[in-house]
Amino acid sequence: QVRLVESGGGLVQAGGSLRLSCEASGSVFEIKTMGWYRLAPGNQRELVAVATSGTSTNYADSVKGRFIISRNNAKNTVYLQMNSLKPEDTAVYYCAAALTTAQGYEFDAWGQGTQVTVSS
Repeated sequence: QVRLVESGGGLVQAGGSLRLSCEASGSVFEIKTMGWYRLAPGNQRELVAVATSGTSTNYADSVKGRFIISRNNAKNTVYLQMNSLKPEDTAVYYCAAALTTAQGYEFDAWGQGTQVTVSS
């Protein structure tokens, strides 16, 4: 069984910073892509940032220049450094990973979500 466990959400004032972490545990053989989505009330799920197993990263236009995604492949962990936060960044942030298990199964895994609230 594979689990993604997120941490680091919370309440912050506009202009502040937060760092989210997501660790994959269990029978993980390889993680190809890890990323972060967010879901705000009344909105559709939005891809925030993604990092491949190499050095390639991609960001939503709304967070470019403010958020930084990074990975520690040795720890099966992905991070999202969020700077210059705005009230519109308020959402539940979900970690996602495309991975292969030790048994050779490929699937997408999701975390339970962590709330980020930015006050004005």
